[in-house]
Amino acid sequence: MSTDRFADYGRPRRVDGGLRARSARGAIGRSWWSRRFLEVLESFALGTRLTRGRSYARAGQVLRLDIAPGRVTAQVQGSRPRPYEVSIALATFPAALWTRIEDELAGQAFFSARLLAGDLPDELEELFVAAGAPLFPAAVDELTQRCNCPDFAVPCKHLAATFYLLAEAFDADPFELLHWRGRSRADLLDRLRARRAEATGTAVSPAPAAAPGSTSDDDSSSAVDVLPPVGAARALAGLATTPLAEAVDRFWASPVPLPDRPPRLATGPDLLLRQLGPPAPAIGGPGLLERLRRAYRAFGPG
Repeated sequence: MSTDRFADYGRPRRVDGGLRARSARGAIGRSWWSRRFLEVLESFALGTRLTRGRSYARAGQVLRLDIAPGRVTAQVQGSRPRPYEVSIALATFPAALWTRIEDELAGQAFFSARLLAGDLPDELEELFVAAGAPLFPAAVDELTQRCNCPDFAVPCKHLAATFYLLAEAFDADPFELLHWRGRSRADLLDRLRARRAEATGTAVSPAPAAAPGSTSDDDSSSAVDVLPPVGAARALAGLATTPLAEAVDRFWASPVPLPDRPPRLATGPDLLLRQLGPPAPAIGGPGLLERLRRAYRAFGPG
């Protein structure tokens, strides 16, 4: 391919006020959810391509990152005056599937309490998989990656930088992963509260109507009396009360069976080879890669 197409492109333009990755060195992603997301991308043999965008992410070249149901959009500043437009699409779950998931979540006090308290437990991934709605893509073709830069590689460094910033968005708020799949934090928690209220026969009392002739002070007092619970009280409001005598022997027991081990992504034994480039001719070239691949498969599990 002729290099003239890229002859007028040099270093990316410096950006003031861009979104800068929090990690200055080493791996990006601190939480389980962000590490899991990057692990899935690497399993698609994107590892070496992703690293092309790490310096962009750390230099603050991403100007904007928006997460919406089914689509992540971003603007990334490259060497051209106009920033590149990036989008990463992932199918949302149908409404009927979300209803089934919410019923499953509401039926398990462990998940309800953790979610309503603002926490996304790691064990949630297994529940989604069991419901037929895996949170993470199973193959790279489930992601529709678009960038209007002249680079034909997918992902290009602008897409790769967006992936890294998206992983850090999951660090800051793992509910953004559910939002990408079609359900915002507010909608999900409202639906869970409604289902818990139906299951326990409780409901939030409406504010009483103001009596004729009441003063503004009276109205203010009435409003304070019917404020909804907050914090731990809100998370536990919909749970059934168990007498202490019946709960003492189960105090240290887990409310739900714990998994034997954390979920792991199933990958082929030649994953490492697929992420490396072909060996140099001096050490065997592509033929060496194929011989190593056969050896990996012969000595791998199964």
